[in-house]
Amino acid sequence: MKKIAVCLLGISALAHNAIAQTAKTSNTGFKTTKDGIEYKFIKDAPGTQTPKIGDMIQCNYTVKIGDSIMFDSYKANAGKPMEIPMQQNPNPNKKMDPTEVLMMLTVGDSVVIRTELDSNALKQLTFAKATDKIQYQFALKSIKTKEQFEAEVKNAAANQAQTDDKILTEYFAKNNIKAQKTASGLYYVITKKGEGSNATTGQSVTVNYTGKNITDGSVFDSNVDPQFQHVEPFTFNLGQHQVIAGWDEGIALLNKGAKATLYIPSTMAYGAQSPSPKIPANGILIFDVELVSFK
Repeated sequence: MKKIAVCLLGISALAHNAIAQTAKTSNTGFKTTKDGIEYKFIKDAPGTQTPKIGDMIQCNYTVKIGDSIMFDSYKANAGKPMEIPMQQNPNPNKKMDPTEVLMMLTVGDSVVIRTELDSNALKQLTFAKATDKIQYQFALKSIKTKEQFEAEVKNAAANQAQTDDKILTEYFAKNNIKAQKTASGLYYVITKKGEGSNATTGQSVTVNYTGKNITDGSVFDSNVDPQFQHVEPFTFNLGQHQVIAGWDEGIALLNKGAKATLYIPSTMAYGAQSPSPKIPANGILIFDVELVSFK
């Protein structure tokens, strides 16, 4: 078997070539690479496509230490493969880096990998024993090149933006709302005028807010409603990507004391990757906001 590929699980990255030629086989069925990583193929599928740094892979995987399951992508992603970007691993300890074996995978392969726990890891994982190993089980499902992935993201965003805009215009017509639209697709209504100039990029802004879903009007977060248990002004640096894009643009439309309602398309909010079960995937969000102050 001579298959050279790279697939990353956040902890994995580009390493060495042709390592299968230097591996030793034990009587347990596991082979050992020259860097001391143990592995055993569960399935060795035919194929030649190999991922590179910058690509996006889809895979299912689990991570165990002793009897403890540290991560299970099957449960975390409802049984669907997880998309993971290929990037280089900064960990200098090759005996903890499964990349050597991950480089052997092609689409359709499944493998079990065992690596050591060094002293730093043992200090952090107080439940682990010195004899324990980290055990990974990977199943590589697909590979998208960087160019393919970026094209897919761009097309999906464009299609979603059209869908969101249609939903918003229908919502405005149904509820007799006259909202202004920016070039990016953000809609807003100024409900109270403030004083002075608008907040600008780089300034520290303090706001009050209540966030709702456009579908049913349910409130998912607020810093003025006691039920959410954080009744205090929220401060962030404007235009520094510390908040969703719809906030960075929407708050910049306001001056001190101004209030507004922001209608944020999903492409300017959380997109398909919802941070909370209270926010649906590709959810359009409505925020009632007040710019308390900025400096």
